[in-house]
Amino acid sequence: MNKPDTGKAKVVLVEDHPMFRERLAQLIAKDMAMHVAGEAGNIEDALRIIRATKPDIVIVDITLHGSSGLELIKDLKSEDIAVPVLVLSMHDEALYARRALRAGARGYITKDEDSSEVMAAIRQVLAGGMYLSPQMTQKVLQDTAQSSAVKDVSGLGLLTDRELEVFRLFGLGQNTNEIATQLSLSENTVSSYRQRIKEKLKLKNFTEIYSHAARWVREQEQYGHG
Repeated sequence: MNKPDTGKAKVVLVEDHPMFRERLAQLIAKDMAMHVAGEAGNIEDALRIIRATKPDIVIVDITLHGSSGLELIKDLKSEDIAVPVLVLSMHDEALYARRALRAGARGYITKDEDSSEVMAAIRQVLAGGMYLSPQMTQKVLQDTAQSSAVKDVSGLGLLTDRELEVFRLFGLGQNTNEIATQLSLSENTVSSYRQRIKEKLKLKNFTEIYSHAARWVREQEQYGHG
């Protein structure tokens, strides 16, 4: 691994909520074996910092302003930047964990985990391993065993990561304007995603999108928490 002169592992944080990013940086600073080499709130800044610092690990959130942490993982891979990525996300759905690992992440942990669990995840990924919390591992196994038929019928595998994010927000009852604000996109862009979702899922109208998305969100809650 690339190490600074201090011998500490270099960590880059990619998180668009400054308060949470600050708390995470403070947590990492308490560990004598690592230090925060850079922080970013979006993909563009993250790539610039990662290229410059050559970190030993990148910790990234799924939801970033105007983009997704999954896209950052794919960008790193396309640029042949071989740095392990740990996803630390507010989303506890197994579908996001699977997509993150498929994109190339070495671990996935939710923000509601204890700080000791977060640090254990970081250390395990730094050591060359992979990490899923026991709770998330169980959800991924349940999702694979119980909901594969639902996903096959729904066709959600056809959606891109961004389209899935928009679909999920529709399922939570948000409208186009609210989604645009949350994802730092224009309303026209969100409307384009909505149109693509309708076509890919072969739905008749936008009302069906909302009902289909709401049903999927309920199913995810059932498989994740039932």
